[in-house]
Amino acid sequence: MTQKTAEPEVVTKATNITWHDHTVSKRERSELKQQRPCILWFTGFSGSGKSTVANALESALYRQGYHTYLLDADNIRHGVNKNLGFSAEDREENIRRIGEVAKLFVDSGVIVLTAFISPYRRDRDMVREIVEEGEFVEVFVNTPLDVCEDRDPKGLYKKARAGQIKGFTGIDDPYEAPEKPEITLHTERQSIEESVTQILDELTARGYLKA
Repeated sequence: MTQKTAEPEVVTKATNITWHDHTVSKRERSELKQQRPCILWFTGFSGSGKSTVANALESALYRQGYHTYLLDADNIRHGVNKNLGFSAEDREENIRRIGEVAKLFVDSGVIVLTAFISPYRRDRDMVREIVEEGEFVEVFVNTPLDVCEDRDPKGLYKKARAGQIKGFTGIDDPYEAPEKPEITLHTERQSIEESVTQILDELTARGYLKA
């Protein structure tokens, strides 16, 4: 089982750098788009339905006129995080980078959706802490492991059970469920449409979307 080590300090290696404030503010960018930006952070086991629901949600938001962007785990590993593997340390760095990218989208006034297993609670909390209060919405796709394993859309559980993949979440690596997620989905008994409606209703009730 992969063990989490003590949280390392992120060291800034660059020198002679200065933070430059923007003339156009996040508030002004958001007002131009007429929306309240945030990170919708989907977390759950592989096969839980994170990417499927996030894609459907983005389509629904697009049809309603909202400015969005979806960051998907596999897609990100083709580019920004192509040099990272799946050790505990690499997973932590994977989430740290995604958090910083998502923060930039929020600063631009966009509603950003992220679909990552993100198994470690402290990594998700780290992202919550780098944005302003209320800008991180944790969406826990609480689908039981046995259901996810039965689905096994990528054949990963089969490989993990056969020992071909090491450190696989839910098999030989832990998943730390959110303690107080803003939204919880149960895709084993909810349709995609029902899940999307639940999220839209919750975002409207919380003031992220127009009533």
